[in-house]
Amino acid sequence: MPTYHATISVTLRPSILDPEGKAVHQALQNLGHTMVEDVRVGKRIELTIDAEDEDAAYEVAETSCQKVLANPVTENYAIDITAASPSAA
Repeated sequence: MPTYHATISVTLRPSILDPEGKAVHQALQNLGHTMVEDVRVGKRIELTIDAEDEDAAYEVAETSCQKVLANPVTENYAIDITAASPSAA
């Protein structure tokens, strides 16, 4: 069975305040990086999935996000699926 890598980015919805992002923004400003206008902090999750095809791997990642990895009330997520290279599998 082929192996796929799912890279999932989870971020707070734009309407949700991001205190960690605000703190990072302030720290960057203090370092003189005044061109940085906004910071939003999120998380990146990587899954290795054995699946019949890319669609099946995406479905596993999607279900994982909906049930465990993201809070659908406060977070958005994006999924990127790539085939694992034979040497990495």
